[in-house]
Amino acid sequence: MKKSAKLFFTAAAVAAIGIAGASVMAFASQDDGEIPIPDGYSKLVFSDDFSTDGAPDPEKWNFERGYVRNGELQYYTDRNAECRDGFLIIEARADSAEFDGERRAITSSSITTQGKHAWKYGYVEVRAKLPASKGTWPAIWMMPNESSYGKWPRSGEIDILEHVGYDPEKIHFSSHTERFNHMRGTQRTFQLQAPEAVGEFHTYALKWTPDRLTWLYDGKEQYSIEREKDSDWTTWPFDIDYYLILNFAFGGGWGGSEGVDVASLPQQYEIDYVRVFQ
Repeated sequence: MKKSAKLFFTAAAVAAIGIAGASVMAFASQDDGEIPIPDGYSKLVFSDDFSTDGAPDPEKWNFERGYVRNGELQYYTDRNAECRDGFLIIEARADSAEFDGERRAITSSSITTQGKHAWKYGYVEVRAKLPASKGTWPAIWMMPNESSYGKWPRSGEIDILEHVGYDPEKIHFSSHTERFNHMRGTQRTFQLQAPEAVGEFHTYALKWTPDRLTWLYDGKEQYSIEREKDSDWTTWPFDIDYYLILNFAFGGGWGGSEGVDVASLPQQYEIDYVRVFQ
């Protein structure tokens, strides 16, 4: 279901107009209620609360297909993600299902806004519940809509959240550029102790400005990197449009580095909402 966004103001804020120093609280109105707009932003430019049961809204999301990256074990399909009871549920399964003419031992889904919605700067917030077993690797991340500076990592990558099931009490925030990336062991990254993250809903957010990336967990700033005064695209390619990815990987270079527990599948990665403000 597509939703329109309009700006509204609380009665108290309207009453305060004309009073010196008064702050006005803006809201974006959707069918199911009003969404507060974070300080420093004026509008909601993208939102999905997954309120309509069935496949994710095709006007907002694409499915990735196949074995895509990182030597991961799952085969991405368009059947492992569905909206149900107000949540997006991405399920990794050891189902030996047939896709594209072959049996695939493990399947999952990855959805992206590529080619549909992309942004430069803003506030991205996702409320999600993480699974955890050996091999699970759910993520929320952003990639450049076009490879303006060249292929990965030259045009950058922003990882709003990564979580690996073999180390369940940590969540990870990272960025990758030509000069700072995990292939060189120079990526800019931060590990947050968050033992409560697994099995409960929490918010994961990115505040992205021309000169800073800031990661937030449950509304609190946890990590940030700043653009150096003499930076160029090799250290700061974050001045181009990026799209959003929600995926649930299993195994692979990082998720499977301590082995995998296929018997633990199926596992579900649940997303309550996605919001982007500018």
